[in-house]
Amino acid sequence: MESYIQKLFAERIGGDQFGKVDKIYKFEKIKRAKREAVKNNPGVSLIDLGVGEPDEKAFDIVIQTLQSEAMDPENRGYSDNGIEEFKVAAADYMEKVFGVRGINPVTEVNHSIGSKPALAMIPSAFINPGDVTLMTVPGYPVCGTHTQWCGGEVYNLPLKKENNFLPDLQSIPADVLKRAKVFVINYPNNPTGAVATADFYKDVVEFALKHKIVVVQDAAYAALTYDTPPLSFLSTPGAKEVGVEIHSLSKAFNMTGWRMAFVTGSELVVRAFAMVKDNNDSGQFKVIQKAAVTALQHPELTAAIRDKYRRRLESLVRVLRKLGFDAEMPGGTFYLYVRIPKGMKGGVKFANAEEFSQFLIRERLVSSVPWDDVGHFVRFSATFESSGREDEERILREIDRRFSDLHFEF
Repeated sequence: MESYIQKLFAERIGGDQFGKVDKIYKFEKIKRAKREAVKNNPGVSLIDLGVGEPDEKAFDIVIQTLQSEAMDPENRGYSDNGIEEFKVAAADYMEKVFGVRGINPVTEVNHSIGSKPALAMIPSAFINPGDVTLMTVPGYPVCGTHTQWCGGEVYNLPLKKENNFLPDLQSIPADVLKRAKVFVINYPNNPTGAVATADFYKDVVEFALKHKIVVVQDAAYAALTYDTPPLSFLSTPGAKEVGVEIHSLSKAFNMTGWRMAFVTGSELVVRAFAMVKDNNDSGQFKVIQKAAVTALQHPELTAAIRDKYRRRLESLVRVLRKLGFDAEMPGGTFYLYVRIPKGMKGGVKFANAEEFSQFLIRERLVSSVPWDDVGHFVRFSATFESSGREDEERILREIDRRFSDLHFEF
């Protein structure tokens, strides 16, 4: 007999069909394919180029701060909207790394338990039924999901290679612009690896002012750039008038599971976020915030991370180019985003990126992430686990060996 609870689920999560829909999402398909490939190939290790998080622990200096602060009984209580030391460190970090001066740590910074909750909470501050959030695809859908849960709508702007994976602001219909309240961008971009330019940010500020839209720049990978210095949206004149930037310690400091981020920029937007946040959580553990202060005070730690991913990405580019892929070093992040082949010469054809990704897992025990939103691409991540530089080089040679006899048709 079916539980009465089945009839009570909100429509936003499926209503009375919640839990009954058998659609399998791509990440679950990847997990299943990996398990099957390992089972069918005993003794052969799977190389995971799909994981989108750092492969190493946090730096010792950060862990030591965590350990010492955990012993202090003064750190036991709720932190609510954050401790002053973290806000000051965040403002200093923005000036030291990105050259953004004049951020008021009291009114223009607030911490978040990771960037994902910040993106999830912002729609609650702005979106009423019928309002629109502008987002880019492919991309991270959390802000869009919560926009819809608030009764709003999402308008997606495609990121195309021919436009350097920047959205075309002129393509948005007038009726959408009238209802648009929030515009979410993400640079350096996941999954494309593209970086924004100062001119693009200037255009975004002008666009937001003209159409009265709040800009949310998801800067999770902001410190991981390769050929250009790290660039903040807030370094653009007028940016603080139109929006905020969300910075995460996950990628820049190997602190993914620590769940530390901050929202900074417009005082009004930060205040609104803080109010919503205050009704969702009681703040991150003070000890973790203090460890994060240590990290922010040592931005040079990111250089070692950046050097490692540059090394790995350059090697992956060489391997893929030999196979015929149009692979190039990304401007930032730790991802390679490449168009898939049409198929194997004289063999199997790939209708989409999901089929190609499954092929690589099944036939070569190499995992990637498919993206079929705008064309057919796969994302390879340089965050595979290794036990040191020598092991890293061994894995890269093994990737080359596993791919060496593949003959693709493009």
